[in-house]
Amino acid sequence: MNKNNHFHLLGAVIATGILSFSGVLIETAMNVTFPTLINEFGLSTSKIQWVTTIYLLVIAITIPLSSYFNERFSARKLFLVANLIFLVGVLTNCFSPNFAMLLFGRLLQGVGTGIGLPLMFHLILTKAPLHKNGGIISNSLDWRYIYIFLLPLVIISLVLGLACLPREGAKTPKKLALRPVIALSIMFFAFISALSAEHLMTFALLFIVGLVGAFLFVRFNRKESLIDLGILQNHRFVALIFSLLVYQALLLGLSFVLPSFIQVSAGFSSSVAGLFMFPGALIGAVLAPISGKVLDQIGARKPITTGLILAALCLALLFVFLPTKSLALLLVAHIVLMLGLGISYSNLMTCSLSTLATDQLSDGNALVNTLQQFIGAVATAVVATTLSIFQGLNGFKVGTSHGTSIILALFFFLIIVSLIVSFPNLKKVRANH
Repeated sequence: MNKNNHFHLLGAVIATGILSFSGVLIETAMNVTFPTLINEFGLSTSKIQWVTTIYLLVIAITIPLSSYFNERFSARKLFLVANLIFLVGVLTNCFSPNFAMLLFGRLLQGVGTGIGLPLMFHLILTKAPLHKNGGIISNSLDWRYIYIFLLPLVIISLVLGLACLPREGAKTPKKLALRPVIALSIMFFAFISALSAEHLMTFALLFIVGLVGAFLFVRFNRKESLIDLGILQNHRFVALIFSLLVYQALLLGLSFVLPSFIQVSAGFSSSVAGLFMFPGALIGAVLAPISGKVLDQIGARKPITTGLILAALCLALLFVFLPTKSLALLLVAHIVLMLGLGISYSNLMTCSLSTLATDQLSDGNALVNTLQQFIGAVATAVVATTLSIFQGLNGFKVGTSHGTSIILALFFFLIIVSLIVSFPNLKKVRANH
């Protein structure tokens, strides 16, 4: 008997998609509220950034376990667990009385997203026919309303998922590669904590712990494979992934630093900061599916190279426009920047995975998703630490402005490097497309 007879694919994908969308939505939604959180909890920028960082880190640690989860548990059970954990995390943040509870809620949301996001792709890849693969709140209301308004979306996802995902029989037990997971967790948390350290000695000790965690992960992973690291021997894959990760760092870094600059240095409200980020985010979301069709028609080289050049140009413009504090000039530069990201970001991922053999795709997808979350956490930590340093040297308002300029210059340099690294490999990918 075919177990897919009672599998309502569209409803299941929509349900897991809503959960994944909620996870992506909440990933950076709190960034606009950071100045408010700094005042409410009396913490520095480098400490407040853990609201985003801990969320990304937990996702990065959970995603490599997706292969184990998919083989060990049914999609229905995984979805139910992911949704309920995410829901509890959202409820926790609806009523968080202190910073510790806020972080705990974010941790739970990270676990839910880390299970739910790979589940959505797993359903699409394994159940769908092959030919079908393809701020205002925080200003007028308390920041907790971000989570209150998210609750109905998560509940809709839960109801729809339970209705559409089938009850499947028990799966074959699979041993969990526990030691690599522990080593990976130590490595990630130690490196991010080092980047957020306020003293040199603390940084050095945490960095050493991170190196030990990295060494142990590589050693344990050879015996109990969590992710096949052999795919990193594919130089074309590594080159394109580097560019993809630069984009990820840019997206997460700008979603942190620009709202902070607009509120702290330019003197606008949090609602204005949120509205400032909205057009660019909308353009990126709209262009993502369209860019795939462009890739099919003209190949990878033109859209990705054009996107990288636009991103570099607009980063330079943001740097030049920053001292003017002109919202209009900054907005135009940001919109065109997101236009560049929109036509190249998803294509970079497609091209990077296309360099792998079919039997490597699962490990490649897990590695890419894990690195995206980790690099997002690294970018958030670096941006927050940079702002904290300049705020300490020059005061909160002026320091935020100077720190933002340095961050934009750093991202410009990284985009140029990624363009140089990826360009020769895009030609090869097109030839194989």
